Amino acid sequence: MARNQSPRSTTSLYADVTDRIIRELEAGHLPWVQPWDSAAGLGLPRNAVTGRRYSGINILILWDALSEHGFASQRWLTYRQAQALGGNVRKGEQGVTVCYADRFTPRDNDAGEGAPGGDEPQRQVAFLKRFTVFNVEQCEALPVELQRDPLELCRECQPIPQAEALIAATGADFRIGGHQAFYVPSEDYIRVPPQQAYPDPVNWYRTALHELGHWTGHHSRLDRFERGMDREAYGREELIAEMCSAFLCAELGIYPSVRHADYIGCWLDILREDAKAIFRAASKASKAADYLLAYIGEQAAEQGREAA
Repeated sequence: MARNQSPRSTTSLYADVTDRIIRELEAGHLPWVQPWDSAAGLGLPRNAVTGRRYSGINILILWDALSEHGFASQRWLTYRQAQALGGNVRKGEQGVTVCYADRFTPRDNDAGEGAPGGDEPQRQVAFLKRFTVFNVEQCEALPVELQRDPLELCRECQPIPQAEALIAATGADFRIGGHQAFYVPSEDYIRVPPQQAYPDPVNWYRTALHELGHWTGHHSRLDRFERGMDREAYGREELIAEMCSAFLCAELGIYPSVRHADYIGCWLDILREDAKAIFRAASKASKAADYLLAYIGEQAAEQGREAA
């Protein structure tokens, strides 16, 4: 456990976030879908200073804040970062608590098991560390370039070049036909119905990206699949693929009008039983999305958003 954080505070962090996700699901909302109805720009949440994308559970936390407060920017920064840029956080503004996972090696008095110089590998302890970020709209006197207008959404693109480029770049065995969308791990191929089968063609891309999310789990890629998957394990994998698709749609500037909501009941059971489940799923979904985005690179993704 981190030296500045108690076990109870970490447990509370898991529980607080999981309880919020459960409430959203019970209300019929999918909290990993970007809040498009707000004025927020395209893409995933980013640090305003480094440009680095937030990942895992932090995407859900920051999107929830966008939806709640109606911010028009996906850019966030800490209090100190705002000051370093010559600005400041406006008085009375409340930040958003995000977190990151890390590990540390406890200090042991004697060499031995888990101690430096001992025969056994050193024991490492995982912990979550909290920190607070603010949306750039909560700040003043920041550089003008941090306040650029959000991009327009791509609502009815057919085809969507940036999604086509991503699918092609992966080299995945992508088969078109039939009436169902699925991925077959044993034969490593994806099948989706033709785009004409979708009343809103843009949703074909949402489905294709969902199946690509499954594709990343193959043993030759991220090696994510469990052996002998039961209903709960299958539900966890569907949750990962669904969030992966949502993250990719956000990053590529795609606005699907339908969502995979068939598994809400199963997801609720998983989250109610394990407060850490949504953290694990969001982390794996973020890794899957990053794995796929790496095929086209950051510059190509940015160009795709601008084209949208």
